[in-house]
Amino acid sequence: MSVELPFPVSVEIKGVTKLATFSKLSDALDAIRTSLARLPLDDDQAGYLADLFSEASAARIAHQLIEFGAVRAIAFIGIESAHPIYLRSEEAPE
Repeated sequence: MSVELPFPVSVEIKGVTKLATFSKLSDALDAIRTSLARLPLDDDQAGYLADLFSEASAARIAHQLIEFGAVRAIAFIGIESAHPIYLRSEEAPE
């Protein structure tokens, strides 16, 4: 499902990636999935985050960005290494 927004979306995985801005939501989600695939996540964490940021979740994520301006999650690497994942709208839609 292709869901696009009338504003750019910034993404970042704290401690893993730098803040990057994308004009298309699909590109932002691809960047998150690519970065998460490179992390040494356990199977449960990898599956959860894969579902959360899947193409099938694009409509839900778009809705959250429109309504709340952000989507947040946390990737846990081991027990003590937490990496917040942020998606933020860069402009409030009119």
